[in-house]
Amino acid sequence: MKEKHWLINKNYDLETVDKLAASLGVDRIIATLLVERGITTFEEARKFFRPGLDQIHDPFLMKGMRQAIDRINEAIRKQERIMVYGDYDVDGTSAVALVYSYFKELDRNIDFYVPDREREGYGISYQGIDYAHETGVKLMIALDCGIKAMEQVDYAKERGIDFIIGDHHLPGDEVPRAVAVLDPKQGDCPYPYKELSGCGIGFKIVEAHLEERLGVRLCDMPEQLDAGRRQRQEELKLRLLKYLDLVAVSIASDIVPIMGENRVLAFFGLRVLNTKPRPGIEAILRYGHVDKRRAEQTEGDGTAAQADKKAGYFEKELTISDLVFLIGPRINAAGRIRSAFDSVRLMLTEDPSIARQLADDINSYNMERKDLDTAATEEAKRRIDKDPFYVGRQSLVLYDPGWHRGVVGIVASRIVEAYNKPAIVFTEGSDGLITGSARSLKEFDMHEALEKCADLLEHFGGHKSAAGVSLKKENMKAFVERLEQLVRESIGTEEIVPEIEVDAEIGFSQITPKFLRILKQFAPFGPENNVPVFVSRELVDTGNARIVGTNHLKFNAIPMTERSAPYPAIAFQMGEALKGMQRGERFDLCYQLEENYWRGKTEIQLNVKDIKFCE
Repeated sequence: MKEKHWLINKNYDLETVDKLAASLGVDRIIATLLVERGITTFEEARKFFRPGLDQIHDPFLMKGMRQAIDRINEAIRKQERIMVYGDYDVDGTSAVALVYSYFKELDRNIDFYVPDREREGYGISYQGIDYAHETGVKLMIALDCGIKAMEQVDYAKERGIDFIIGDHHLPGDEVPRAVAVLDPKQGDCPYPYKELSGCGIGFKIVEAHLEERLGVRLCDMPEQLDAGRRQRQEELKLRLLKYLDLVAVSIASDIVPIMGENRVLAFFGLRVLNTKPRPGIEAILRYGHVDKRRAEQTEGDGTAAQADKKAGYFEKELTISDLVFLIGPRINAAGRIRSAFDSVRLMLTEDPSIARQLADDINSYNMERKDLDTAATEEAKRRIDKDPFYVGRQSLVLYDPGWHRGVVGIVASRIVEAYNKPAIVFTEGSDGLITGSARSLKEFDMHEALEKCADLLEHFGGHKSAAGVSLKKENMKAFVERLEQLVRESIGTEEIVPEIEVDAEIGFSQITPKFLRILKQFAPFGPENNVPVFVSRELVDTGNARIVGTNHLKFNAIPMTERSAPYPAIAFQMGEALKGMQRGERFDLCYQLEENYWRGKTEIQLNVKDIKFCE
């Protein structure tokens, strides 16, 4: 096992922790977890544990929203043709499905478009604009892309097409000359929350439009409304809820923070997914062995049927993790391998039979994608391990014209995971360019580095940890060397030891039913609200340690220094620790607590992140 450094968080004020623990009636560990997440008062904790749609922000606080809604209303009034345009990944396709489905109910003269990854590449394409022009489109609403599409927006305007940009990526020094640019990351945008997904931006457009139609806002205080407006506010909530499943899928798949507004949206989106999933999502979940509850089997027993309905639609409650690993990759696969139009259609259809057929196709794309990314990853690792060029490099840049454009981002992620270094994986692009995907470590801002290489690049965009980039072949060598220099200046030349951020050190005796019950209420988990990581020391195996699957270690851990029952544990890819456990050696564990659901039974187990045997 690779050496890992356990970084136990002590960056909090003990007095604040103790005050919060007393006000909430919880132990210090729970209070510490809250303070680590920026929650320091009773009221903040109440909102955290009891999310409400009234906690999300007024959409009209977003710069450009007023202009966007006015232009959409003008298009509907004049019966102008509208096109909803989005990126080909999960975030973009879910945004297209959400906004298109809402406005389709108001205006049949509407279309959607997703660019082809191979022929058009990322972002707003000239081909897409030409298609819009040919089909009489007068207004394009771009989602999850467009914040740097200066020339494309100008090109569209020359053809009589207005643009509304709804993006969440970092803008450049200038933004496109669109009718409205909606992006909270604009320096002068007063919107309080900056981390919405692209689909989240689409949701805010729908929220703003629906609020105006109903004459009431979510942020209005109910006690200040008359009975009629209170009723319309409840209708507003119900009508918005049906879109939040798509927002939750985008939040999970695009790896945006799950705190603040995103956490509220994800919370209610998961509720929709667990109670009334749309046919397309349900069809995809068949491939993740997520079983429906069979309420129809208890039809004659009203009590059982009611309990079944209350418990949820699935045997196992869906989590953010399910969206990340079951739904996201499959929706992504259509755009990677074939056409992202299939993903949008899957999310739009209300016909279960069509949903199943589309899900079958998309699942086959996902299997093909797995084969392609496995082959490319193995080849990339072979080159890194064999080629002297990569010895001592702090950045890893690889290029192969034969690699599929749809998997280079996945391969880059695998390289970062394996070597703990920033990586960019390139393949042949369109128009004679080389195109690639970049992934990084938390210690290195990839987007900032690309900005410093802008003179060598044709296009780039993204986030601190992930970005897309394209350049001319003749600039590749200079780019590789400049990136290496930037990485060395930023993180040095020594090999970075992977870190595991630990929330708290605890004993098994502290894992009480109350502790577990409160811990579960921290969900939905994700960036900035990750599943808490704990460390427990002086443990031994009870004598049942064994290897399962491909080098996974399964065992039961019990403390030597306190009275406690043992806990089952699973340590993925850590089979080499078996001999030490069989010898009865003491060890410290770094782990997460999780519910393991198996054959109708649920048990608490330790999901081990690292094992250190005691000296």
